[in-house]
Amino acid sequence: MNNIWAPCRGEYILAPKHEGCLFCNALKEGHNLLIKKNSSSFAIMNRFPYNAGHCMVAPARHTGDINDLDDKEGADMFRLVKELTAAIKKSMRPEGFNIGINMGAAAGAGIADHIHVHIVPRWNGDTNFMPVLSEVHIVSEHIEKTLAKIKGALS
Repeated sequence: MNNIWAPCRGEYILAPKHEGCLFCNALKEGHNLLIKKNSSSFAIMNRFPYNAGHCMVAPARHTGDINDLDDKEGADMFRLVKELTAAIKKSMRPEGFNIGINMGAAAGAGIADHIHVHIVPRWNGDTNFMPVLSEVHIVSEHIEKTLAKIKGALS
């Protein structure tokens, strides 16, 4: 059996566990991976990314259903999605994006009670045998370095 050395996982394992909603807590606490806040939404880096630059946009108000968002909240979220994709394009030069919402646990939402949009930058050839053979994702850049790049590219 091969071992993959991932010392950054220790931080997650040893960190105190929070009660309540991850997104609501991150907004209240001013989480260190918070990218930007707007009037009714915010963006945060995904601590367990599929690729470098994987971030999420969520409404400030706690809801698990996109249909519960009013027009202002929906528009504010998607303005932020557009702003982040532009910043990621500028700072990381991806060749494409996966942008999507998983609504409900049956649809794959890991956090089903607070709707959020995933923004995943993609490059040609960024997939390899690791996820297929050993269920491992290779992320090529430290999350704090990626966060600094994206924040620096926001106007």
